[in-house]
Amino acid sequence: MSTGTAMESAEAVDITELYAAHRLSLVRLAVLLVDDVASAEDVVQDAFAALARRPGAVKDPSKALVYLRVSVVNASRSTLRRRRTARAYSPPHGTPPPTPEDSAVLAEEHREVIVALHGLAPRQREVLVLRYWSNLSETEIASALQISQGTVKSTASRALVALERAMSSGKEQR
Repeated sequence: MSTGTAMESAEAVDITELYAAHRLSLVRLAVLLVDDVASAEDVVQDAFAALARRPGAVKDPSKALVYLRVSVVNASRSTLRRRRTARAYSPPHGTPPPTPEDSAVLAEEHREVIVALHGLAPRQREVLVLRYWSNLSETEIASALQISQGTVKSTASRALVALERAMSSGKEQR
């Protein structure tokens, strides 16, 4: 009676012989599943490589072909899933670089905002600059200016109204 029967039967699986005898039929199976010869060959190759890495995966040498077929079917499914995912992906389209006209308009709008900001009361200007250019929270602004959060909120609200009014009147004058 022999010990280590799993090892002996794993040794009995001759991968080279299996490959020579069944590779073509497994590739045909995979081609029918994935509709692509190159992908089918990769699937079959991966199945044989997996069996070679884990020779003990098949305890009974007579079931090695069944193991390979199951591996090919599962790998074909994975290939189709990856393909479906890749086809469904649409890369985000980048925004084209700004044209000289866009840059000029943007520069003019920035200039108008800065001019309107300088027309605000100093505290209003400080609150808006800290909030929208420095991205500080109301708490951080209150701490920086040594005022209460309520004062920050009301000052920001009044400053935005005044800024909008200044920007509107600037456009009407043009």
